[in-house]
Amino acid sequence: MSEESDSLRTSPSVASLSENELPPPPEPPGYVCSLTEELVTKAREELQEKPEWRLRDVQALRDMVRKEYPNLSTSLDDAFLLRFLRARKFDYDRALQLLVNYHSCRRSWPEVFNNLRPSALKDVLASGFLTVLPHTDPRGCHVVCIRPDRWIPSNYPITENIRAIYLTLEKLIQSEETQVNGIVILADYKGVSLSKASHFGPFIAKKVIGILQFFLHGSDLNSLHTSLPRSILPKEYGGTAGELDTATWNAVLLASEDDFVKEFCQPVPACDSILGQALLPEGLTSDAQCDDSLRAVKSQLYSCY
Repeated sequence: MSEESDSLRTSPSVASLSENELPPPPEPPGYVCSLTEELVTKAREELQEKPEWRLRDVQALRDMVRKEYPNLSTSLDDAFLLRFLRARKFDYDRALQLLVNYHSCRRSWPEVFNNLRPSALKDVLASGFLTVLPHTDPRGCHVVCIRPDRWIPSNYPITENIRAIYLTLEKLIQSEETQVNGIVILADYKGVSLSKASHFGPFIAKKVIGILQFFLHGSDLNSLHTSLPRSILPKEYGGTAGELDTATWNAVLLASEDDFVKEFCQPVPACDSILGQALLPEGLTSDAQCDDSLRAVKSQLYSCY
């Protein structure tokens, strides 16, 4: 018998192995920090992040999840858990609660999070309701520009706008630079009728949490320019950065379709769905009571980000 046939005889194929004998799935790639030295220093000073202890801290949070919430269907990758540690300045208990709230929010608000992918929101993206400016502010924060006047209520429900906001935040927060620097939301209510503006009331806040900051401006743009320099603003807001471009950010989101399908379009395990109901964040009750989603937007943003 040849060596090749002998090998085939003695080495069972994967298909012939029982479930218990299948080789384990490959380990996720190890974490590699993408922060510049300047941002490493900023994270140390402002977020209490110590590079030499970073992976130890991640492992501590991972162990807490496995011990206290063994049925929570969540990624335990280093990079994913770091998002929550940074958001809560490496306080293990608060980071764990934020992680649980994040998943509880997703389970309790299916009309927003189910099938959350760019191709399902083409109408919102095409409307110009929101975009991300191409330049960051002087602190390195990305600027999300929301324009409620672009929403025509007869075209699609307001929950589609909320879905587009979450989609954008999820994409931005994948970056370590964003986790350290934060995000600014510029809400433009110019030309919005009183009835339409009332729908967006929950978005109004000076500062919701560390990673999100909101700016509102009226017809006088001087106050806006004290917060955001003209050099990064489009001419629509008195800036010198040219016309407001929505196509570029739309293309970035649409190119991320596969990532969102993997994260938001998979069936939720039954035990995890039950767990989500048991772990509703403060301010939320049940799916039935979340029909008026706008009432919960502010607390949802806090819980998720």
